Parts: sequence; C-alpha cells; structure tokens
Amino acid sequence: MGAKGAARLPRHIGIVGVSPEGTALCYREIFRHSARLIGDRGHPTVTIHNEPLERYLDAVIKDDWHQVGELLVRSSKALAGCGAEFCIVPDNLMQHGVHLAEGASPIPWLTMTDLVAKAIERDKRKVVGLIGTKMVMFGSTYQTALGIKGVQVLIPGETEVEGLNTIIFRELVYGVVRKESQAKVIEVVRKLAAAGCEAVVLGCSEAPLLINQENSPLPVYDATDLLAEGAVRFAISPRA
Repeated sequence: MGAKGAARLPRHIGIVGVSPEGTALCYREIFRHSARLIGDRGHPTVTIHNEPLERYLDAVIKDDWHQVGELLVRSSKALAGCGAEFCIVPDNLMQHGVHLAEGASPIPWLTMTDLVAKAIERDKRKVVGLIGTKMVMFGSTYQTALGIKGVQVLIPGETEVEGLNTIIFRELVYGVVRKESQAKVIEVVRKLAAAGCEAVVLGCSEAPLLINQENSPLPVYDATDLLAEGAVRFAISPRA
C-alpha cells in the first residue's frame, strides 16, 4: 500500500489497562462505535497494555500520584512500541495521573474527563449527579472540569458513597453483578434526580454493568462509552 493509502488508515489506538473489567468494556465499545461510525471494514488497530491493578491501588492509597504517572508512562511507551499513535486510560480516578504522564509519554493522551465535560456542555446541563468510587465522588476528577463550564456536580450522601465504593471494589472490579446492588445504585440515582440533577455521570468504568440509559432514572453520561467513541472519532479524524 502506498503512502496515500496508508494515510487513510485510522490511527492505532492504545488502551492503558487498569481495571480488567473497565478495560474490557472500553475495548468492546470501541468496536461498536467503529461499526457505527466506519462500517464493516477499516476499523482501527487497538493494542492494550496493563500494569497490575494492585500497583495502581497501592500508589493511590499512598497518595503517590507521581507513581501513578510513572505507571501510565510505562504503558504509553509499551503501546508506542507496538505502533499506537495515541492512548487512553478507561479508569476515572487515574485521569489525575494523565496530567503527570503526558510530558514523558511518547504519544498523546485522550482523556475521559474532557469528553464527558464537552458532552454535558453540548447538552446545556446545569446540574448533574456523579456516581463512582469514593475518591472520584469526593475528589476533583469531574468537579473541576465541569465547574469550569458552569456545571454544578452533586454527589450522594456519605452513607451512599460508602455503599457505592463497596459495590465497586468488592463486586464490579471482579465482574460480579448482583441484583441487590443494581437496585441500590438505581435508588441512589433516583435520589439525585429528586435533588435536582438533570443527568448522572457514570464516573466508574464498571458502572455500566449495573446501570445504563435503559434502567436509569436520569439520562446517563457513561464516561467509558464516551471515551471509546472519542477514541474512534479521533482515530478517523484527518491527519495534519
């Protein structure tokens, strides 16, 4: 194939894996969006590289975000070596580490927080709920990106935050889906709706295992799905 034909190929997508379930969901959604946006042929090449999940969790527990950044850089270098032209990390909490990783990474990053914020701004939402891990809900993962755009972020009560955190780390990261847990998550979103939220951000990569557009009391912004779609759109966008 000549240079002209090669230039038309989609960019090679690199996925930095953290949670196995979240990574798998993102990989699957990339090809669903590829089928919708591209058709049956011409899909992008996708490569996944991961460091063990426990290394990320240990670094986060120690509040060592430079270590998180180093883990992300290590994966970005491995992906670049495989031919990836940009990379994504389908993990909400680790978005904090991307900013530390960008300077040392050989390829650019696409972040889910920016894509979620753009989607919410596009839809002119003013108040949204957020569900995710305790650190995501009590932290600034989405609060900063959305606050800059004038969007208020509401989170569940402290007891519900603890309950969601338990469901995520004891069930969802292992691919365990329980009807009781699904009912609890839906009830949390129902309360966010009653508090005035116009939509809810699924700030946990595994959250779609329990809640989605079909069963949610509020419109859903699925961060993992938006990242997957954004990756495909960037992969097929014109090259400079």
